[in-house]
Amino acid sequence: MYAALFDMDGVLADTEGLICEATIRMFEELYGVRMKESDFLPYVGTGAIRYVDGPASDYGITINTEAAIARRHENFVELLESGRDIAFPGVRELLCAVRDDAQWKMALATSTPIDTARVTLRATRIELSWFDAVMHGGLVTRKKPDPEIFLAASAACGIPPSHCAVIEDSVQGVAAGKAAGMKVLAVTNTFTPEQLIGADEFISSLEGITPDHLVRLLQP
Repeated sequence: MYAALFDMDGVLADTEGLICEATIRMFEELYGVRMKESDFLPYVGTGAIRYVDGPASDYGITINTEAAIARRHENFVELLESGRDIAFPGVRELLCAVRDDAQWKMALATSTPIDTARVTLRATRIELSWFDAVMHGGLVTRKKPDPEIFLAASAACGIPPSHCAVIEDSVQGVAAGKAAGMKVLAVTNTFTPEQLIGADEFISSLEGITPDHLVRLLQP
C-alpha cells in the first residue's frame, strides 16, 4: 500500500497569486503599506500566520495577526467569486485515479486553515470526501518546513513514510517532505527546479501523471 500526500495551494489550486493579492490588499487596507509579490515568496507554504507575520516583521510593522488573517480571508473569498475553475490541468484526473486505485490512500496536507481550504476546494471542484485524511494548518503546531503535517498525514492514512509520495510546489514543502523521510514530486508551478532543492523529481504539470508514475517514484 502507498499514500499520496497532496499540498493544495500551488499544487491542486492555482491560488498562490490570489493569496498574494489578497494579502497585499489587506496590508494596504489595514496598515497603509503597499507590498510586492516578492515579499511573500520566502513564506509560501508556511501557513497563514507566517505568511502575514513574516513580511510584517520584514517591514518593521506591528500587526494584529488574527485581524490581518481574517481580512485576508475576506479578500481571498472575494477574488474567488469570479467563478472560474482554478484547478491546475490534470489535477482532478490524478486525484480520481489515485482514489480509485486499491493500492493507494490519499491525503490533503495543507498549511492553510480549514475554512480557507474548503473555499479553495469548492473553486477547484474537488471534494474533501475524496481524501482518506485531511490535515490542515489548524491541526499542527509546527508548520512546513517542519515535517509534522506530512508525518501526521502518513499516520492518518496508516501508511509508513517510506511508502508516501509528497506532491509539493514550494521550497518549504519540499524540505518538509524530505525531512519526513518521503519521496517528493515537485511541481514547478511556483518555483524553479533550482529553487526546489532536494526534490526527487520535477514536473511542470500534473497532466498525464498516473498512480503508476508515483509507484516508480517510490522505488528504491
